[in-house]
Amino acid sequence: MKRVLESLNLNIVEMIDENATLDGGDVLFTGREFFVGLSRRTNQRGAEILADTFKDYAVSTVPVHDVLHLKSFCSMAGPNLIAIGSSEAAQKALKTMQQMSDHRYDKLTVPDDAAANCIYLNIPSKGHVLLHRAPEEYPESAKVFEKLKDHMLIPIANTELDKVDGSLTCCSVLINKTSEL
Repeated sequence: MKRVLESLNLNIVEMIDENATLDGGDVLFTGREFFVGLSRRTNQRGAEILADTFKDYAVSTVPVHDVLHLKSFCSMAGPNLIAIGSSEAAQKALKTMQQMSDHRYDKLTVPDDAAANCIYLNIPSKGHVLLHRAPEEYPESAKVFEKLKDHMLIPIANTELDKVDGSLTCCSVLINKTSEL
């Protein structure tokens, strides 16, 4: 992966502190700030290194319990829009994020925590694009996403990756760079 990112001439920062852990599934970038889930895969030292790396952005930590990581129940579903699951753990994390932030985000609450893990893209030729879990997997959550009339919705089946705790964001590396391929 590192070689591919280097070939794109991206700035790569490596964590060399052996005591630091930081899982991408625990890092939620809103476009304004970072929320970092403190989970089994991410610790305080990892969050500190992220904050040191991105000094222009606020970095707030959110305790995460009973799930793999922060994005197990939330992600960005659009500019200023957080998709959040409806479980007690998800709602508690959202409350923590709201208390730590100077910004007020809109929220899109879906019945199924796993369905809140979606991928938002702003594509110049397409506009707001949202990849979300397929209706056959989470029919009630899919109905909530369908209310986003200004988004191009792309349902994605994720059943097989679920078996190994994989979510949509786990399978994605989003790079804001024009392609020269």
